[in-house]
Amino acid sequence: MQIRFLGHSAFLLESGGHRVLIDPFLTGNPKAAATVEEALGWNVSAVLMSHAHGDHWGNALDFGRAGVPIVGTVEIGSYAAKNGAVNAIGANIGGTVRAEWGSVTFTPAWHSSSFPDGTYGGMPTGLVIEMGGVRLYHAGDTCLFSDMRLIGDRELDVALLPIGDHFTMGPQEAARCLELLRPRVAIPMHYGTFPILTGDPSDFLREGEAWDVEIRVLEPGQGTEVEARAGG
Repeated sequence: MQIRFLGHSAFLLESGGHRVLIDPFLTGNPKAAATVEEALGWNVSAVLMSHAHGDHWGNALDFGRAGVPIVGTVEIGSYAAKNGAVNAIGANIGGTVRAEWGSVTFTPAWHSSSFPDGTYGGMPTGLVIEMGGVRLYHAGDTCLFSDMRLIGDRELDVALLPIGDHFTMGPQEAARCLELLRPRVAIPMHYGTFPILTGDPSDFLREGEAWDVEIRVLEPGQGTEVEARAGG
């Protein structure tokens, strides 16, 4: 799997000729590594949403109106469909959506969720994504919580974790997640986009040294590759 960090909590995943976008906050994102016009040319197979806040919902409707499936909670799917998305798919916590590109399973996240216009966005979620033999967990916006151990029982290859503090956990809490999640690789996100997000990836690196996890810090626009787990 190729993983490209697009800034904030937005990522582009690529494997087997398929591309999937997560939380496509591009327009209005001072750290965005691509414009929405560029991203619309990537032939994306799906847009996966963790929750409805504007810094995650972002440009989802631009893709939805162009025919790209938007996959999220029932509330996100319904809102997208009512606002012009052609192939919106609503699911919920514990459910799995399967497609040609792979699958996504929705997990709990401790946060809130509403669209920029104030419409209720359903429960916030994390996303466990299977693609090209790699199992990736995008935690969405959340704090540390003990049931992350159950998510870790899925044998994660990658964990994308918010570290910015204030609206989510900070780097110290995020590092503690590594004990529960037990991924092979961890990548920090949701930091430095705005001044209030003060979490420092160097603190995450330092605090995370206690666990047998490779931490990769990506600048917006940078990518990294993760091989499938042996026998996976």
